[in-house]
Amino acid sequence: MSRKTRIAVYPGSFDPITYGHIDIIDRSLAVFDTLIVAIASNPNKKGIFSVPERIEMIRASLRGRKGVEVASFEGLLVYFCRERKADVIVRGLRVISDFEFEFQMAMMNKRMYPVVETVFMMTGSQYFYLSSSIIKEVVQFGGAVDGLVPPVVAEHLNERFGRIAGEGAGPRHGPKQPARRGRARR
Repeated sequence: MSRKTRIAVYPGSFDPITYGHIDIIDRSLAVFDTLIVAIASNPNKKGIFSVPERIEMIRASLRGRKGVEVASFEGLLVYFCRERKADVIVRGLRVISDFEFEFQMAMMNKRMYPVVETVFMMTGSQYFYLSSSIIKEVVQFGGAVDGLVPPVVAEHLNERFGRIAGEGAGPRHGPKQPARRGRARR
């Protein structure tokens, strides 16, 4: 008797993908035969990167990994899962407060598509604090994200925010630093 191929979907906006996402992807690939990294395309939510740009960055970041596909979808995740014959949804959890929302979504997905199971994976401890929103904010204000996102993502972020690529890259043209207050040190 042959074992059923396990296809899982890891959905998200991935705007942009971070090493926290990649940690979940790598651990999912150890459990499932195929993992579909599914970019949710929401026309009402403007991302910093277009869906094609995100697909390109994710594919470049995951190059060489077997069993992973990158796709996008619109509408309900469970319809995408049914279409792709996936019976597992992978969700990454960073902190306990993520669980309440994710649990509600898992129950609704199960109600709508009873064959689907949601598997929660804790993000590696070195990535608990990491989110795409934080990455964008750090780069927007001139901070470095080395070691938090793949180099291809850092390059795209630096281009998008008009930064010079590299460690500690600051704005090419930005606001002047505020004047120091108090006595000058000698």
